[in-house]
Order: sequence, then structure tokens, then C-alpha cells
Amino acid sequence: KGGNQIEEEEECRGETRSESEKKMSGVSTAAYFARRAAQKERVRILYRRALKDTLNWAVHRHIFYRDASDLREKFNANQDVEDIDRIDKLIAHGESEYNKWRHPDPYIVPWAPGGSKFCRNPTPPAGIEIVYNYGLEDNP
Repeated sequence: KGGNQIEEEEECRGETRSESEKKMSGVSTAAYFARRAAQKERVRILYRRALKDTLNWAVHRHIFYRDASDLREKFNANQDVEDIDRIDKLIAHGESEYNKWRHPDPYIVPWAPGGSKFCRNPTPPAGIEIVYNYGLEDNP
């Protein structure tokens, strides 16, 4: 039976399907769940990056807590969206907003790459040896 016949029969019986179910009927279930898993991962990464960037903008903890709550409310506002294409658009919009409002000089832990103490004590060049017996060489 064609897709239209099935929909007509369901409407005759009084059954209705949501738009996401109609879209999902044409897509395999494994592909649907793989796409949803990828979306969840992108949202998780976006939230963590935005939360860490909020800490760069907030100087004091009480300001950070308020900003973090506002950020969480923005994410929770779209928590119940089921349409896959709309979720992709929301994620793309969130990523563009994050890139637009990123801190120009983020805090970096001093000993991490890009920090002020990173590679402060570089490894010695290849021809230098370290002698550990401090001049107490064996004298035959």
C-alpha cells in the first residue's frame, strides 16, 4: 500500500500521527536514533562550551550563577522539541550565537597549552647530558 492509502485508512479510523512520526516512517529507525544521538552530543558540547565561556565573562561567582541559570533556561525552553529538522536548526542557531558571543580573551589555566606558564621550562637540546653523580666519578 502507498503512504497516502495508509494515512487515509488511519484518518478513517480516527488515528492521527504527528509530523515527526510521518517523517520517521520514511527513515529507518536506526538512522533516526543515530541522528538523535548525534544531536544530543552536539547539544551537550554546545552547553558545556557556553557554560565555560560564561565563566570567562562573569568576574564574580554570584554573577556566574545567575548567568548560568539563564543559560540553562534557554536550553530547557527547547527541551521538548521533537522535529529533527527543527532541532538541527536550533543547534545551528545556538552554535552561531555561541561563536558570535565568545570571549575574546578566555581564561586558560597557566600550565595548559596557551597558558602563561606553558613550556616555561623547555626540554634541553639533544646534545646535553645530565650527570647524576655530581662529580663523584669512579677513579680507577
